[in-house]
Amino acid sequence: MSNFYQSMSHSKWDCQYHVVFVSKYWRKVMFGEIRKFLGPIFQELARQKECRIVEGHRMPDHVHMYIEIPPKHLVTSFVVFRKGKSAIAIVQQFKGKQRNCSGESFWARDYAVSTVGFELEAVKGCIQD
Repeated sequence: MSNFYQSMSHSKWDCQYHVVFVSKYWRKVMFGEIRKFLGPIFQELARQKECRIVEGHRMPDHVHMYIEIPPKHLVTSFVVFRKGKSAIAIVQQFKGKQRNCSGESFWARDYAVSTVGFELEAVKGCIQD
């Protein structure tokens, strides 16, 4: 966990998550141009929700992301937003569909997420009485 805490009006936070999501049926579809296309799309979607991708890895059939999400955003909402918007962008860019596309056939429905825990000593130094 980093020693850098971000601030909101009444809190200090360092909410970091490891998120993994996969292509539908674990198909190996993330290669070549799609692989290059995903990085900037993911960065832009994170920026729109005030999040930051700390680290990410695009594998042929799944994506790993270590991401900071402010406590005012639900992790589930962010992941659903990211999967939906990126799938639509992929379908528009690579399948030639510009209208009425949902991107529903690119990502699998499920995802996995784990959190990074607090270090009590770091928290004591951050919060004033």
